Parts: sequence; C-alpha cells; structure tokens
Amino acid sequence: MSNLPTQFVSRMKTLLGDDYPLYEKAMSRPPVRALRVNTDKISVDDFKATCPFEIEPIPYVANGFYFEREKVGNHPFHHAGLFYVQEPAAMAPAECVEVEPDWWVLDMCAAPGGKSTQLKNKLGEKGVLVSNEIIPSRCKILTGNIERLGLKNSVTTCMDTTRLANLYPKTFNLVMVDAPCSGEGMFRKEEIAISEWSQDNVTMCATRQAEILENAAKVVKGGGYIVYATCTFSIEENEMTVDNFLKKHPEFELVPVSDRVQKATAEGIEFEGCACKNIRYARRFYPHLSRGEGQFMALLHNTCEETKGFAPKNTPQKIDKVITDFLDDTLADYDKNFVQIYNGNPVYFTPDFSVSKGTAFMCGVTIGEVRKNYIQPHHQFFSAMGDNFKRKIDLAPDDERLHKYLRGEQIEADCPNGWAVVSVCGSALGGVKVVSGVAKNHYPKGLRLF
Repeated sequence: MSNLPTQFVSRMKTLLGDDYPLYEKAMSRPPVRALRVNTDKISVDDFKATCPFEIEPIPYVANGFYFEREKVGNHPFHHAGLFYVQEPAAMAPAECVEVEPDWWVLDMCAAPGGKSTQLKNKLGEKGVLVSNEIIPSRCKILTGNIERLGLKNSVTTCMDTTRLANLYPKTFNLVMVDAPCSGEGMFRKEEIAISEWSQDNVTMCATRQAEILENAAKVVKGGGYIVYATCTFSIEENEMTVDNFLKKHPEFELVPVSDRVQKATAEGIEFEGCACKNIRYARRFYPHLSRGEGQFMALLHNTCEETKGFAPKNTPQKIDKVITDFLDDTLADYDKNFVQIYNGNPVYFTPDFSVSKGTAFMCGVTIGEVRKNYIQPHHQFFSAMGDNFKRKIDLAPDDERLHKYLRGEQIEADCPNGWAVVSVCGSALGGVKVVSGVAKNHYPKGLRLF
C-alpha cells in the first residue's frame, strides 16, 4: 500500500526487520472475510450441513470459518442470527483463555459485539455476559447484534469504565479489554484508519488504554483474568502498556495464551527498559503470518485468592398475572425465577446477578411492553425464546413465505391463533400474530428486506 504514512512505515521496518517485505506484500492482498457460527442457536455440524456457501475452518476458532461470498447480511441465516461476520484476527483474543460455562464475563469496550457474542457462546445457562459501550449510537448496534443472535443472560451498558468499576468491584471471572487504539492493524481494511494515524494519536491512545486497564483491574475477581487486546502494532499501546500495568499491579502476572492462538501468532516484543521478563507471552497477529488483519493480545492473571466480590441477588418481585398468562400461553417451558421487571417492563434474566435500576441499556431478554391488560412482545423475545414457543412456523430457505416475511408481509400459517415464532431451518427469525390462518407480520421495520 503506497499511501501508508512514512513515519508508520519506518516504525514497522524497525519492528519487523527482515520480515517487513512479507508484511508489505500481505498488505497488497484483499482483506480476509470470516464468520463465526452462533452456537447458542445452531451447532457447528448443523451449520456446515446447511450453509449455502463455501466455508473453510479457522484453525484457532472451533466455530470460525473463512468465506468469500458477498452480501451475506441479506441471507435468511444472517437474519436468524446463525452466524456473525467477524474479522478473523479479531476472533483470537476470546480464544486466549479457556472460558468456564458458569463465569461472569465483562467486555468493557464491546461495540459492535464480535468479541462479546463470541464469549457468550462459551458460557452456559448460568454464565452472565455484561457488554459495555460508552458511545450511545454504538451501544444500540451492540444491543441489536445481541438481540439478532438471540443470546440470553446478556446485559448491555452505556457508560465510562470508571463508573463500571464503581458498580461492579471484584465481580468478574474474565474481563475483555478490546481497547480503543490507533488502528494500525486495520490499515488494509479501513482507509480512514490511515488518514487518522499520527504519533500523537498513538500516545493519546496509550494514555486512554492505561486508564481502562486500571478500571479492569478493579472489576476482576481474585483468580480471574483480563484479556488486553488492540488492533494496532505500536509497542507504546501494546507491550509498553502491559509492562506499565504490571509495574503498578504486582498481583497480576502475564501468562501464556492457549496453544491454538500461539500457533497463529508471533511473540510479544521485548524493548529497552521492559521490566516484565516474560513479555514474549503477549501475542501479535500479523497479516503476513496468518490470514487476517493486525491484532495484539495479552492474558493477565489476577494471582490473588478467589474472591466473591459483588454478588447480591435480585430481590424477588411480584409479577403481574398478565405477564405470566402471556408466557404460559406462548411458551412450552420457562423458569419462573427468571421473570423480572426491569425499568418497568418484563425481562427474562438470571436472578443470581443484580442489575441496578437505570444502569443497563438492555437487561436479559426483553419479553415485551405491558399495555392495557396485554403484552406487546419484543423482537428479542422471539429471537431468544423461539425454541420454547408452542406455536412455530418453520420455513425452508427456498420457501417464498420466508422472503415475504423478511419483507414485512403477512404469510399463510397452518397453526392455532396466537403469537407464533417464524423460523428458518429450526432457528428463530421473529414473530407473528396468527389469526384464522393468517400470520400478521411483526418483524421490525428496520430489519426488513426491500
């Protein structure tokens, strides 16, 4: 790429040495496209059996695949949340540590949601994901992706990390810090990253990253982990930031990432004045070594004894009969302990994790809005709870009714009257209200095909 900043090129030549020509050659090739199967909705084997386009496994992500097809966002499988399009290098940080299914996980800088949804796929029914994004418009995108993928036990928040640290002291088993950075690793994919690059921006980003890491240290439990990640190559934002953090926090240690990520990446870089003896445990993802863009990651372990931290349960609430009647009529099975009221509306969320009123952008699965003696169901309710619906309209990918539904039209339905879920190959797309064999469309207007 001939338009790379001269100062950046000089820095990279120093960084890579004899490997720089290989990096330069890689930058002349097109970006790599990839997707990740949403295993909360479909198994990898079932997806491979039904996927209508060619995919190739990513070696370090069990549910990740390379692909080349255009406009996959219009495919019904994408609408149904069966996969998430994600840059392959960006999948590596969530693979650094083996996530336990009952962990509480925080993603501090989460939008648009790739790493968050990847982590949620690793959690079981008892696991909780909190995804934070400070910019409201990006938080809406983050929430929309979580809704599309039908993820349960997920919370989105919109606040700075200092407030997060005050809300959730010593709470999480794992904290993902995908820190805002100078974006050097995205130059091949995003031209704007090139135009915005400067040494001053690198320095500014490093200062901001240090602040975010300080807050991450406050919310992670003893025995827990922080994954620190950026999509840049600069030592100031990567190894130096990690080294400075460890100097201030002797209770943390830099530990090796998983073997599968090690095989796809290069070691961290030692630099003059580095105090961390094992800085090479950090990993660098280069486009000339693996298929993808640039990425840095470091796995930090809190060596303190495991602490319980913040774990108050939600106070049991009286649930209006109109809500339970709606759920009893709509769902074949559900856990009544998960039915709560948050900010005035019914949600489906674990009672084991307390979310203070007004702090969450989204809390669990939004069931709907309580109106005069009835519930107006939310799209997320169909997407996340569709498997448990009593009334289902399952359509094949080539069924004309499927495309009519995605366009917002009503379709014929051979099922009893009431709220029903429309699905493709068994995976929920959205909702309809069935009346006398006609399914009235409730697919959100902003998601429809035109």
